[in-house]
Amino acid sequence: MFRSLGDPARLAIVRHLTLGEHKVVELTEHLGLAQSTVSAHLSCLRDCGLVTSRPQGRASMWSLTAAPQLLQLLAAAEQLLAVTGDAVALCPTYGQRSRS
Repeated sequence: MFRSLGDPARLAIVRHLTLGEHKVVELTEHLGLAQSTVSAHLSCLRDCGLVTSRPQGRASMWSLTAAPQLLQLLAAAEQLLAVTGDAVALCPTYGQRSRS
């Protein structure tokens, strides 16, 4: 689950879905990503049980499966990052690579 939320595009999709249901085309417009990319990320999030879809005509409406709990998790992560400061970004194992 944490790996699925570790990708910036998937996290952006999750954050946008906190506003309510969206079609893939709406997500592509909002995020500026290709339809195939958004669909692949939604598939990953669905496989993790974080999103679900329902048919609406020829399209699918995507939504979060457990929005309150997911929002709590993201809020807790932001609180932890506020406490640890740049330690996560600078972590030699998982942080951003230095630009030498």
